Amino acid sequence: MIDAPHSTPEVQSLYCAFRRPLQVAATAVLALFTLAVAPAQAAPVRILAFGDSLTAGAGVAAEDSLPAQLKRRLSEDGFDVEVVQGGVSGDTTTTGLARLEYTLGAGPFDIAVVELGANDMLNGHDPKVTRANLDQILATLKQKGVRPVLTAMVSSANHGQAYKRDFDSIYPNLAAKHEAPLVPFILEGVWGSPALLIGDGVHPNAAGVAKIVKKLAPYVEKTLVSMGASKTSRAQ
Repeated sequence: MIDAPHSTPEVQSLYCAFRRPLQVAATAVLALFTLAVAPAQAAPVRILAFGDSLTAGAGVAAEDSLPAQLKRRLSEDGFDVEVVQGGVSGDTTTTGLARLEYTLGAGPFDIAVVELGANDMLNGHDPKVTRANLDQILATLKQKGVRPVLTAMVSSANHGQAYKRDFDSIYPNLAAKHEAPLVPFILEGVWGSPALLIGDGVHPNAAGVAKIVKKLAPYVEKTLVSMGASKTSRAQ
């Protein structure tokens, strides 16, 4: 009987030599396929808090500032967001407009909370100038694909009723023009309440900021939902 042919040591060596590279290649192809079909990890929604000392957090610790407290509130409500500090103490709408392009350079941003105008009013700036500046800020944000949320300021009676009428009309008019959510007077319930202000009697303390954020957050969340942002599970 003639024995069936067996693999020679040379053939076995060639097989072993090629088997390892083939296994590596197959593993690499499988890994690439897995990455291709796996769902992409959504990036956090980036929110710019763009304002003056009320945003910058004058007189409070960084973790108690408006951006920090807004981030915590939105996260607690299940939204995956990053809130970027863009407040500069003393800013008017004029200086805010002047630095807008530079600030947006830290983007991209999806939403911008615009909190400006208090210093214009306190210094008696012409409401026409304030209006024009805010108009340009909102227009620029929209041109760059950033959704604005506008917070309203109101004038004291110190400058007269005509001034107050002209100034107070700025925010609802521009919100309607740019189809932006309008947060009513941002300091309502905080201004004039010593328990919610720091020692200067002007700027909110941590509790005052929390009250502002409680008022602001629903408008930001409505904007998040309108752009398709979904809540994440808070289960650990």
